[in-house]
Amino acid sequence: MTDPDPATSRPDPTAPRPDPNAPQPGVTQHRGRPRIWRGEELTEPMPLSASLRRTPYRNPRRMEAPAEEQTVRTALELAVRAGELMLRCGGSARDVESSIVAVATSAGLERLEVDITNQSLLVQCVSPSGQLHTLLRVVRSTSRDFARLAALHEFVEALVAGRIDLRQATARLRQIRRHPRFWPRWAITLSYGVLAGSVALKLGASVPAVALALLSAMLVDRVGRVLASRGLPSFYLSAVGGAIATAVAWGAFVLGRSGALDLTRADSAYIVAGGIVVLLPGRAMVSSVEDAITGYPVTGAGRLFTVGLTAAGIITGVAAALSVTVRLDQAFGLGASLPKISVEGAGVALPVLVVAGAVGAVASAIAQRTRRKLLVPTAVLGGLGTLVTGVVHQTFGLGQLTALTIACVLIGFGGRLVALRMGAPGLVLVVPAVGPLLPGLTIFRGMSLLVSGSVIGQGGASTAAGLTILLGAGAAALAIATGVVLGDLMASPFDRQIVRQRRARLR
Repeated sequence: MTDPDPATSRPDPTAPRPDPNAPQPGVTQHRGRPRIWRGEELTEPMPLSASLRRTPYRNPRRMEAPAEEQTVRTALELAVRAGELMLRCGGSARDVESSIVAVATSAGLERLEVDITNQSLLVQCVSPSGQLHTLLRVVRSTSRDFARLAALHEFVEALVAGRIDLRQATARLRQIRRHPRFWPRWAITLSYGVLAGSVALKLGASVPAVALALLSAMLVDRVGRVLASRGLPSFYLSAVGGAIATAVAWGAFVLGRSGALDLTRADSAYIVAGGIVVLLPGRAMVSSVEDAITGYPVTGAGRLFTVGLTAAGIITGVAAALSVTVRLDQAFGLGASLPKISVEGAGVALPVLVVAGAVGAVASAIAQRTRRKLLVPTAVLGGLGTLVTGVVHQTFGLGQLTALTIACVLIGFGGRLVALRMGAPGLVLVVPAVGPLLPGLTIFRGMSLLVSGSVIGQGGASTAAGLTILLGAGAAALAIATGVVLGDLMASPFDRQIVRQRRARLR
């Protein structure tokens, strides 16, 4: 056989080109199907770095891909340690994942997988040579440390902006881990008392009742600290705290009946409500709902279960104390029966509501160990939340849950934008701002009806009504959490300019 002549083997330029839409051998053709009914082409999986698009760490500056395996390991350990510390300080799963991806991407790592499941953190990376690196961290305890959370946010920002290299980033993260906590312990105890007093004031308590709420919350904190140092689980700490708050309020009311204190029947409920708000885990509640909504159902379910256990502990303690106090009242004829009050509290002037909300937000922020420069915006957001809730409910006549949701959406929206401008995640402003809005009075009123109706059999109270009120408390907590998350998601497209300006200042 002879080889074909090259001149004759060239394609004829005058010959018609093949039709790309012509049937191909071995490929099933859908004959007669209109183009409008054809499905779109299969897309490739989105790279993990694309998950940074709606975060403050979008478009990170990449270092050169590490050539040595030890450098890859160092970069991966840096990302995992940052995520572990953020998870320990109370960050949401979405923030933790975006921080890990941002640190790893900035360090030059590309093929990365991150899995966050409640308390565990699993990260895998493939080096340029094809070797697999895997790191696992388990966070067995969490702490309230918003100042450290803000420092971690600034650390990731600096790395993403290209201001520090891998060696400097490792040293800076070590410094963040070893930095002492903000605020002394006595300030934390006092802040819990101020938060309880502000909640009682917002509900319409008298001055003696506000002072008793403050002292009761401080006592609960000190007793809880002693019991926690002995290894008592958080469920029992919540139960003891709820029982102490209820017992103090009932004892104060008995003294008021004897003329030693000037307290009304409703004041005792307001004192307990302030103590319940201090015990409620607002940070975990917001994070659990955010995790469930944003695609981390297992982590969200785990955190939500923890929130439920804490709430169950509070309810158990309140119920136990109420049972004892009602029996004592019947046995000795003290005339200190359970107060029949509205779950919305007494009518309070709008300026008092705003001041109480602002003071309560600042106290909650100090209890979460936030930075001092963040106290003023936290106070503004707390006052804004109570103002919007009062105006929408009292002026426009909308329901309490609707007003609460609108206020929390505004808090979540403004909290993200203001916090990013000040170099912190939105969580550090939003969680303290919604603290005074938590349904402490609703929980107490529902439990009082349950105890008097099912345990003691006191007339005029209904077990069904108590369950309904407790469900209303759960709905209020859900409205707060979902409203905050919605506001944060709505604000994410508008923070691009803020992120660009901060990154320009960091370079």
